[in-house]
Amino acid sequence: EAQVDRFMLKVIVDYPQPNEERLMLDRMTGATLPTVNPVIEPGHLHHAREIVRQVYVDDKIKDYVLSLVLTTRNPGNNGLSDLKPFIAFGASPRAGINLIMAARAHAFIQGRGFVTPEDIKLIAPDVLRHRVLTTYEAEAERVSSADIVQRILDYADVP
Repeated sequence: EAQVDRFMLKVIVDYPQPNEERLMLDRMTGATLPTVNPVIEPGHLHHAREIVRQVYVDDKIKDYVLSLVLTTRNPGNNGLSDLKPFIAFGASPRAGINLIMAARAHAFIQGRGFVTPEDIKLIAPDVLRHRVLTTYEAEAERVSSADIVQRILDYADVP
């Protein structure tokens, strides 16, 4: 579990369409490998990372993130006691850090200098789904970690 927690996101990527997969086959098995050209210089990437760290996160947003993370550990403290039997382990402190950093990046990509609750709600499933470990009971009831995260997001007070 500790190894998985080190990944910032768990993004669900579906299989490519058949025509896209055929293109991949052609490109990767051809006589010559395709050339890859850089799209950004390392210095620009470093500068972008510095700018993302400066995206403003209000204390109310930080409290919201903390509430989400804490609810994964103790759902009963936030009115979701029915989730307790389904959670073996909740999200670690690293989850909150990564959620804020990912929300900052999302806000930056959207052209904003501040994080909104919508940024948090949008990115939270990708940040939290692999950090909430479910019980055998959850598996038997067909309750996934993604289901648990969504319930927490739906129930949480949004600033």
